[in-house]
Amino acid sequence: MTERGGERPMRVHSITLVRHGRTAYNAVGRLQGQSDIPLDETGLWQVERTGESLRTLYVTNSGRRQIVVSSDLGRSMQTAHAFADALDLPVHADPRVRERDFGEWEGLRLRDIHERWPEDFASFMSFRGGEMNHGAEAKTSVGSRGVAALEDWSGRAGDDTDLFVFSHGAWISQTLQVLLGLAEIHPDFASLMSMRNAHWCRLRPLDLPDGPTRWRLAAFNHGPAIAEMSGWDDPQLP
Repeated sequence: MTERGGERPMRVHSITLVRHGRTAYNAVGRLQGQSDIPLDETGLWQVERTGESLRTLYVTNSGRRQIVVSSDLGRSMQTAHAFADALDLPVHADPRVRERDFGEWEGLRLRDIHERWPEDFASFMSFRGGEMNHGAEAKTSVGSRGVAALEDWSGRAGDDTDLFVFSHGAWISQTLQVLLGLAEIHPDFASLMSMRNAHWCRLRPLDLPDGPTRWRLAAFNHGPAIAEMSGWDDPQLP
């Protein structure tokens, strides 16, 4: 996404980052990290609604092609396929898009972490890094591998293509903060809230006259219209 030889490289028309639908771990407040937890019944319902909305908003009548990339974890792949299968598009699994590794805290409920390690939990919740005492991956590392993945995939096509990346809450937040330079201003990575399940954000490029392409946040924490009503996280399923 930088200039080479006086010419701008190819870059896609837009990047849409989508968080996976709900899992049983989400429902009870367990840290998932890189544990491979599938969507629950509510999550499957959510991603069908999100897939429909993404296709309607950004694919139908756009005249553009689409590239679909996903974390290789099952919950993200399920979410990606809910969007891509109706378009007969392949889903490219990329481990660089995986969720943050939370070390020995993975699989534990937040209240249990609070009870066992109250000081580290308080530090974690106030963005001071208490989780790092338990083998968690550094936020800068998550953001850096995320940006590397976006630079790679966004450079594979021109502005006739939209890139859709299906991933996880912490990955999206930390990748955005590195990509947009927010982590340099606030290195605690507290500048963005985590997106809701099966919600998305969208980036558009700005080509500056004398510099590299800059990505700008055009939408954040968007979801289907039904998500604005009560019942998104606990719908009355048949």
